[in-house]
Amino acid sequence: MINQYFEASVRKWRGLLLFLAAGLAGCFLLNLSFGSVDIPLKGISSYLFGKSTGSDSWDLILSNFRLPKALTATLVGGALGISGLQMQTLFKNSLAGPYVLGISSGAGLGVAVAIFLGFYFGGFLELSGIGRSWLLVVSAGIGALLVLLTIAFAANRVRDSVSLLIIGLMFGAASGAVISILQFFSQAENIQAYVIWSFGSLGSLSWIELSVFIPIILVGLIMAFLLSKPLNALLLGENYAISLGLNMKLTRHLIIINTSILAGTVTAFCGPIAFFGIALPHLTRMLFNTTNHLLLTPLIILFGGILMLLFDIIAQLPGSESTLPINAITALFGAPFVIFLLLRKKNLNYTFQS
Repeated sequence: MINQYFEASVRKWRGLLLFLAAGLAGCFLLNLSFGSVDIPLKGISSYLFGKSTGSDSWDLILSNFRLPKALTATLVGGALGISGLQMQTLFKNSLAGPYVLGISSGAGLGVAVAIFLGFYFGGFLELSGIGRSWLLVVSAGIGALLVLLTIAFAANRVRDSVSLLIIGLMFGAASGAVISILQFFSQAENIQAYVIWSFGSLGSLSWIELSVFIPIILVGLIMAFLLSKPLNALLLGENYAISLGLNMKLTRHLIIINTSILAGTVTAFCGPIAFFGIALPHLTRMLFNTTNHLLLTPLIILFGGILMLLFDIIAQLPGSESTLPINAITALFGAPFVIFLLLRKKNLNYTFQS
């Protein structure tokens, strides 16, 4: 009887994962198709199998813009969702997200320094425009790394996760204050450059940047799978996890490092994309009725990729030359859906269940 139940459960989740994988592939194709210029799915299929779409301009659009953007959206959705899941489990806080440790604020401070102080450093840091540059990526990465090192040091000094959460929030507040001061003394064009960066963007990565972005995100996602069992133990309480033989200090450090890798890399290359990482774990738990991280991890990666691709399609305003900020779309469409599900479920007190 137990074996039959186990086999039925395995078939159920395997079928669901295959369904989500198929949905992800479909959304990926739709993302490639829609935009200011609509490209037929038949032409896209031909292009993906190494042939031409039948139009040189369509080939150019796909290779230089839409394919990198679709890959970025897929990975960003999964990375932010996993980061939020890990933070909510570690801190036992429903409002915790991938940027709760101040990683995003540190990245933002690095970009702010590069943009606002570029004038004083002359040509070395001068930004010719508001587009993507390796200077912004490196500056954001350095800022996120400095915050990560500080948080890792703090994790050695404080025992409870709540204190660490407060420290992260204070870093975020301090970074925001410094950014505000830099904005106050900066020129208007530099403020505009920073504001546009803060909107977030999925479509500004080149293939060279993707060659760095993709491996880092994949390492973080693989690490998330390895952390699934320790996260399940944390759902039952730290004392119980320790009684099971879990090294809390090492586990906490690994979770912080992994979240910082995922959230910091996304912020460095794509800018801050808020709300998504907080909402997606809740949506996934409520829709699929599980808190088992061995299941939640692949579910969130697939479901996050699907949602981010759909949000990006909406942001592109198919048939129009305009593009809306991805930050605005994720919050505008995601928030009402989360509120609706919360009103139906009435609580967020998640306990372990398969």
